[in-house]
Amino acid sequence: MDSERIIDLFMFAIPTLITGLIAYYFFKEHTKNEDGRRRFLLHKDMQVNAMPLRLQAYERMALFLERITPSKLLIRMSPNSSNKEDYESLLIASIEQEFEHNLSQQIYISDDCWNIIVAAKNATIQLVRKASLLEKTDTSNKLREVILTEMMEKRAPSDAALSFIKQEVNDMW
Repeated sequence: MDSERIIDLFMFAIPTLITGLIAYYFFKEHTKNEDGRRRFLLHKDMQVNAMPLRLQAYERMALFLERITPSKLLIRMSPNSSNKEDYESLLIASIEQEFEHNLSQQIYISDDCWNIIVAAKNATIQLVRKASLLEKTDTSNKLREVILTEMMEKRAPSDAALSFIKQEVNDMW
């Protein structure tokens, strides 16, 4: 009689366990799907809100690159004296100040883009320094002339970075 009770107990317990396992599996899958749906909606909402900020960051960095283009920088920054060292310092300080003003934009743009922008800034500073070191450069006006002549022969460092920004923004769509 005990063996019959045990068999009866198993006959009632097995369907209950199977039903419980199936219910657990479906509940777990449902919860996982709901969690994924919530994450998707949150991500979508964040993208909608972040897109204008990202575009604004790219716009500001494009403006930065335009402002440090040597030909435009030289037009905007006139020499205060004929001393080439003072003018070199003024140009470099202007580039650095523009860059520092836009430092916070790096959180909205890709690391590759930011590194290219930093490289363009450093290359522009190097261009000014190299032009200043030439023997024929003895006054601030001669420094301007040497830099402008250099820019006629090759592209400005900021041009490549600006092209990269345009491509990256284009890829966002």
